[in-house]
Amino acid sequence: MPVKMPQKGDNILWDLAIHEVEQSVQMEDHFRDQEDNEGTQAGIESTIILMGSKSAGKTSIILRFLEKEEHPKPTTALEYTFGRKAKGHNMTKDVAHIWELGGGTFLSELVEVSIKEENILSSSVMLILDLSHPNELWVTMEVLLKAALKRIEKVMDKLLTASPRIHEEIMNRSRKRFGDHPDLNMIDPFPLPLVIVGTKYDIFQDFDSEKRKIIGRTLRFVAHHYGATLQFCSSKHEGLMNRTKAQFGHLAFGAPLSINMKMANFDHHKPMMIPFGMDSLEQIGLPPMSEVDVHHLKVGTPMDLWKGAYTSFFPQQSVGNRLSIDDPARDTQYKEAAVDSVREQKDKDLLQYRNQVDLKLHNG
Repeated sequence: MPVKMPQKGDNILWDLAIHEVEQSVQMEDHFRDQEDNEGTQAGIESTIILMGSKSAGKTSIILRFLEKEEHPKPTTALEYTFGRKAKGHNMTKDVAHIWELGGGTFLSELVEVSIKEENILSSSVMLILDLSHPNELWVTMEVLLKAALKRIEKVMDKLLTASPRIHEEIMNRSRKRFGDHPDLNMIDPFPLPLVIVGTKYDIFQDFDSEKRKIIGRTLRFVAHHYGATLQFCSSKHEGLMNRTKAQFGHLAFGAPLSINMKMANFDHHKPMMIPFGMDSLEQIGLPPMSEVDVHHLKVGTPMDLWKGAYTSFFPQQSVGNRLSIDDPARDTQYKEAAVDSVREQKDKDLLQYRNQVDLKLHNG
């Protein structure tokens, strides 16, 4: 495994995640073997990594793209699937390798499995954010994008020796997606194609207008800063799901998008749809904060400023390390007497240790 994680036995939740990932990697290998056995000529391959808020609809988007009528199930760790598209009249088929990171931010390190040296030039990222939970939105976005960037930079560094021009090629591609834009020197384009999808628009549209405005403008800035596409979606809205499916197809197979400036939407009163490079800092405006607030914030970058403004309106709740009934280790479907007894003992040991620490601190 390429991911540096605790060894088996150190943490049951990680053990479960590792088991799920091993199965996903085996599935990817099985797919390649199957392709060879079928004699299918290899076409263009792409890799799409979906990450985002917990229960935000990542699986539903994948199922919609693959045209599978299945009821979406919660993603435990990192799951793999694929899509194929015939090309021409021969046996050639383009392939999209699809990785879905579950658990919100909790298992963000697993992104290392899906972004590798051999696929980085054909990879893209789709960040799914739950618009109905603005108090978790920024921290989810920040943690996951940092994890992805860390992995991308690590892979690019490794490739510098074998191919010194790889870094330049990737960055040139990111700038090309953004186009000849007046803000080019003021942003930090994401190395890979990045699409930010705000889901549960059906709930978001009933928010107070000012809340929608703050969330919308903040996401516009984040998307613009990274040179990403931004669009809102709802599983209960056929048109918005079709747009998301089209965006997925564009990332997977290079399918053309029929989105132009007239079809783009920047209005927070409607579902936003802003393709790569169509927004601007001038149109987005300044962060929603007073001059007094600006002076009190100790910030070094525009992203810090927007973070300070957004989190002042929507204080962020920790979503990375909490253990709850949503924790797979506590899920009844994974109930196993031997494992559960070990987990129970570890919980008791941890509680005893914490009590000892508290006692020492109290006695000074």
